[in-house]
Amino acid sequence: MYALFDDAGKFLAGRVMSETDTSAQVELDSGKRVKVKAANVLLKFEKPAPAELLAEGQRLAADIDLDLAWEFAPDEEFGFADLARDYFDAGAGPTQQAAALFRLFEAPHYFRRAGKGLFKKAPEEIVKAALLGIERKKQQAAQIEAWADELIAGQCPAPVREQLYKILFKPDKNASEYKAVVEASRRAHRAPLDLLTAAGAIDSPYQFHWRRFLFENFPKGTGFPALQAPAIKDTLPLAPVQAFSIDDSQTTEIDDALSVQGLGSGTVVFGVHIAAPGLAFGPETPLDKVARDRLSTVYMPGYKLTMLPDEVVQAYTLQEGRDCPAVSLYVTFDEATLAVQGFETKLEQVPIAANLRHDQLDTVITEATLTGAAPAGYGFAPELAFAYRLAQHLKAGREVARGKPENFNRPDYNFRLDGNAGAEPKGDETVAISTRTRGSPLDLIVAEAMILANSTWGGWLNELGVPGIYRSQASMAPGVKVRMSTKAAPHAGMGVAQYTWATSPLRRYVDLVNQWQIIACARHGRTALLAAAFKPKDAALFSIISGFDEAYTAYNGFQNGIERYWTLRYLAQNGLDELDAAVMKDGLVRADTLPLVFKAIGAERLPRGARVRVKVNGTDLLTLDVQASVLARIDDPSTTDDDAAVEDSELEDVSAGPLTLAIDVQGDNGAEDSPAPAAPTP
Repeated sequence: MYALFDDAGKFLAGRVMSETDTSAQVELDSGKRVKVKAANVLLKFEKPAPAELLAEGQRLAADIDLDLAWEFAPDEEFGFADLARDYFDAGAGPTQQAAALFRLFEAPHYFRRAGKGLFKKAPEEIVKAALLGIERKKQQAAQIEAWADELIAGQCPAPVREQLYKILFKPDKNASEYKAVVEASRRAHRAPLDLLTAAGAIDSPYQFHWRRFLFENFPKGTGFPALQAPAIKDTLPLAPVQAFSIDDSQTTEIDDALSVQGLGSGTVVFGVHIAAPGLAFGPETPLDKVARDRLSTVYMPGYKLTMLPDEVVQAYTLQEGRDCPAVSLYVTFDEATLAVQGFETKLEQVPIAANLRHDQLDTVITEATLTGAAPAGYGFAPELAFAYRLAQHLKAGREVARGKPENFNRPDYNFRLDGNAGAEPKGDETVAISTRTRGSPLDLIVAEAMILANSTWGGWLNELGVPGIYRSQASMAPGVKVRMSTKAAPHAGMGVAQYTWATSPLRRYVDLVNQWQIIACARHGRTALLAAAFKPKDAALFSIISGFDEAYTAYNGFQNGIERYWTLRYLAQNGLDELDAAVMKDGLVRADTLPLVFKAIGAERLPRGARVRVKVNGTDLLTLDVQASVLARIDDPSTTDDDAAVEDSELEDVSAGPLTLAIDVQGDNGAEDSPAPAAPTP
């Protein structure tokens, strides 16, 4: 006696060695004996042999017409043997019965399982829907196969091209386009990016990086709605100052300007004047919604995406020759000792006498001319001299609070694209990279003035009980990050008791939010909280912080990445294949004269801070990868010490590294992909 039984959805057959009312001992063809519950035994037979029954049953099952079987089947529950007798003939034997069982079991869209060996046919509408689904899957599989064939042949199907960035960076793993790329990559044994590049899916490396950024951050496009710059309804007094701004020549969003009054009198009033779009529109207005959607201006070599429409920016920017609405901080100092005697905030019209430009004046306005060691043949010489003296004093005070001096051992890099003139770059322009030393006199004047304003206003908001958005750092220990919150707290890295961002309201949304709060304080003083746009523990503030942090991180990441692209082009355009660099950690090196951090073979064996000459063996503009190796060490190994080593904090702002894709060719299980969260802003 033989038995056919169900073993967890798999059908087996063997010789019955013994049985009881509840179970049977069955010996399989392999010689293995298994204990089978009586309920799982579906068919007992004398012949044919078990292996023959299974093989012949599977062959017959494949020939059973499911539509015909469904027609034969009764509406009530039935057994597989009943269907075999109806479908084949009344004398259907074990082989035909087994065939019916196998076919019923593998067709759940036609027949639902009602128990061991029992079935019930599905309603007609369910069958039709299931068949349509099966047909769609067949067509989808055929389409995936066809697209994969095209990709392997070096042609990119239009649907794949249209979904390129989604496939690579935010894939829907159930989409046919994604599956076609994965299938083609597996069959061709090529990385997805390499495969797609060979198939012509990517127009150019620059457009690839740019379109990827737009896909991830501006899916609805970069255009603005048609909005006018609202007029400021307040009648603002005219400030008795002649203010000047200090920016680069490319700057069009001029947020801040400075003024100095009372030189020679013993008491000097130092003014920091901030453009005031917050006087023209408030939260929940059309322009606010535009600004909150973008959260910041996006900068890149030769181009930018502004937070606000250009016509709005130009209405409030601190343009020379105009009386501009501003939120002004006036700090009174003892001229001799530079001790602070008080401060005042005013809402006013500020005459902007000049827009000074770093790149035109850094070599003219020097420490020597500012300190009287050399003649100063430029405008605002006395005011700039006082501002520089004050900046040095403020910086020294912050360094005492920090516990160590600020280290400006690396320059800022400026990128200029020849012939670009502010238009969207194509990616093949000639690029020039120049440096501006951090901590230069003009740079120091502006930096200390903004720190003074942001820390003073932050303390004022806190004193009046009006919430703002603060940046704080608990300590300068390694790994302690700068955090954004609604509570005033010390910023150890800057050496101030509290710090806000409030001096760039045309370029950063948190500055605009803080400006609304400062305006309320300027208008209402001690009762400002009643009129402030945002109240303590306002959920909107926490939402703004979260959104801004994410956007600002993404924008900075793109800026670093696209600057890396132009730096690699600069290497190629100038035929540079050797660079001097400083060793960091984990085999990374930082180029001395370019904004470029990369791995170099051989650097991992050298101490931090070691000076090396590196051979650049190749670059990839698409992946932004650099292949390099250390040629020689160019410093004296005996002089390397901790002071010369690259600081850990510098690792937080390294230029973007090679490209990372979200597409997973290996081990893909078809589940939805969730990209890893971005790192917090340093």
